[in-house]
Amino acid sequence: MTSQADFVQPPRIATWLVNLFTPADEGESILGDLLEEFSHLASKAGVAFARRWYWRQTVKTIAHLFGSGFRVAPWSTTAAVVGGYLLGALVGGLPDKVLLAVTDRYLAYWSNHFKAYMFWATDGMLIGHLILSMLVGCIVALVAKGREMVATMTLALVLCALIGAALVWVAMHRPMDDALPWMLWQCSGPFAIVVGGVIVRTRRSASTTLPSRA
Repeated sequence: MTSQADFVQPPRIATWLVNLFTPADEGESILGDLLEEFSHLASKAGVAFARRWYWRQTVKTIAHLFGSGFRVAPWSTTAAVVGGYLLGALVGGLPDKVLLAVTDRYLAYWSNHFKAYMFWATDGMLIGHLILSMLVGCIVALVAKGREMVATMTLALVLCALIGAALVWVAMHRPMDDALPWMLWQCSGPFAIVVGGVIVRTRRSASTTLPSRA
């Protein structure tokens, strides 16, 4: 007799996260083992216990896959991260330059449309930085094939560490009333880089699972 636990599925977000970090040739095996143990625990100890176990295993599996991604190809992964950092440094100032050029060209217009200028100077700048950061993440992920999330997350962690160090240095030399907004602004770039990695990884996973045409 089939129990209700046999129809219970593990948390979809957890499964999706594991699939992001799992190599294509190991994905079915890893997720299959997790699903089998999840079903067993759900029938024996209850669905709530099985879901908590699945989330714990998700974190452990991602940490293991993250480390193994470097061990399998340390030099190419490092090269992708360094290249992404240099590319980000190269294109990071483009929104500022575009803002300056447009402001100088249409100074008379901006003086009569203050609200439009403020949107361009704040929201427009943020959107430009996010788009460029996402493109950097996509390029890094394309280079680091099979280790898209390892490379993009490493780059994001490096950037966040540099941002944290800069915040500590500034705080030691002068008080900052807007430290939290400044840090959120700075961390939006690393987050967008990870989103770029997710986009490339998801598209690659979808293309490998599509049925071949006869």
